[in-house]
Order: sequence, then structure tokens, then C-alpha cells
Amino acid sequence: MSISHAPPNSLEPDMCGISKSADAGSDDAGHAAPDLQRLVPASSRRTRVPRWLRRTAGPLLLLVLWQLLNTTGALASDVLAPPGRIAQVGWDLVADGSLPSAMGTSLRRVAAGLLFGTATGTGLALVSGLFRVGEDLVDAPVQMLRTVPFVGLIPLFIIWFGIGEAPKIAIITLGVTFPLYLNVYAGIRSVDSQLMETGESLGLSRWGLVRHVVLPGALPGALTGLRYSLGIAWLALVFAEQVNADAGIGFLMVQARDFLRTDVIVVCLIVYAFLGLLADFIVRSLERLLLQWRPTFTGR
Repeated sequence: MSISHAPPNSLEPDMCGISKSADAGSDDAGHAAPDLQRLVPASSRRTRVPRWLRRTAGPLLLLVLWQLLNTTGALASDVLAPPGRIAQVGWDLVADGSLPSAMGTSLRRVAAGLLFGTATGTGLALVSGLFRVGEDLVDAPVQMLRTVPFVGLIPLFIIWFGIGEAPKIAIITLGVTFPLYLNVYAGIRSVDSQLMETGESLGLSRWGLVRHVVLPGALPGALTGLRYSLGIAWLALVFAEQVNADAGIGFLMVQARDFLRTDVIVVCLIVYAFLGLLADFIVRSLERLLLQWRPTFTGR
């Protein structure tokens, strides 16, 4: 049986044909390229609005609605003054120095209460979270006390500490202590047991485990508790400064109430809100700085 071999040159026409067809295809594709559209994800096709603009849109719309209600007469000025009047009153309070002085007094009270409350709540949480004996001795009394409204203790604090700064700081301290205790305690007890076993296998001592495993693992809960505590601290300050106070933002509100000055009251409330927002921003910045090792979902 003979096998016929095709001459070497016999493949050239086919290859040339393939080459030509490829060239033709590329030529056709080149002509068709303008008709092709690049596929873009739907999320990329959406118009990107700057985040700062989205975050300020809500308050701006609220101000516009507020002004519109005052202009149309749907909201009486003696019930709630228009934004322009609020801005003018706020500027007058800043110009005569009464508002900066009141803010300084209130900030000192919050700082003192936050310091004492943070030390107390964190210390109790460490004792209760790290030691079973500490949990048996500390947790039950703390859980009982945290159900008592701290506002209801104001008369008792006045009897104990008088009418000076001590009862005001004590109220803020009490309001700060319990959120920090609960979150730090939960953070300690939520540390993965496998991490503890890994630390023990690496030869870490008990203090080494607490320092390198437990405390870093409890840090997210502690910062969350600090954010809650700051909000409650400003709430406690509102109540504290309206009881036998002779300085502070709450004192300005009490004077404004006596003279039916709703504009001054609104200015004080706005100051409370901005101070609370500033404090929350500081804690969130600490979270981003101290928790860089923890990847989180930031939204879409």
C-alpha cells in the first residue's frame, strides 16, 4: 500500500488562505469595531455623587423646609423661630461671649464625667470579664444598678454632694459607666477561644494573653461602648445643667425658658448636637486608626 505525501508547498495555499481569512476577519473586525460597545458594570454607569454632598443634603433640605413653613405661616415664629433668626441669635451669643463661656463649662463637665466613667466602666469590665470570681462579684450588682434611671438619682446626688459641680459630674459618670462596662465585657468574652489556645501554644503567659490577644480582641467593643457613652454623656449633661446650675449651656436654656426665648433654646440644642457630633467624629477617627487590622464592610 502506498502512501502519497503531499508536497511541502501544497500547504502554503491553505495557510495563505487562513492568513488571508484572518486578515479579512481582522479587517472586518476593524470596520465593525466602532459598532461594538464596551461593557460597563451597572454600578459604574451610575452617576457618582460626592459623599460630602449626600451627607449634607438631608440637613439642607430640613433647613429649606423649616424656612418654608415659617414663610408660609404654617409654623409660627413664637413657636419656632426661622433659621435666619436662629443664626442671628447664635451670632449675638457668640459675640457677647456668653455662648463660648457656656460651652467651655459644659465641655469641662463632660470631660470629667467621661474620664471617671471610662475608668470605672472599663475597670469593672476587666475584673468581671477576665476572672470568673470577678464576674460573680461584680456583674450582678452592675446589672441591677444599670436598670435604675440615672435621671431619677439627681435628687439623691444633690443630697449627697450638694448643688455644686459634684452632682453634675456624678450624673454624667453614671451615664457613661454602664454602656462601657457592657461593651468591654462583651468584647472580652467574645474573643475566639482558638486564639487563646494559639497564644498558649506559643508560650504566652497569662498577662501576655491578656495583652496580645484579649485586649486587642475587645478593642472594637470598647470603642463602640465609648460612642454610646458619649451620646449618653451629653444627654446626662442636659439634665444635670438644668438643676441648680449657674453656668453652662443648660443654664442658658433655663434662662431662655423663663423668658420664653425659643430661639435661644434652639441655639443651645444645636450646640449640643454639634458637640455630640464632633465627639462621635473623634471616636470614629480613633476606630479607623486603631482598627486598621480589621477589614470591614463599608457599604456599596
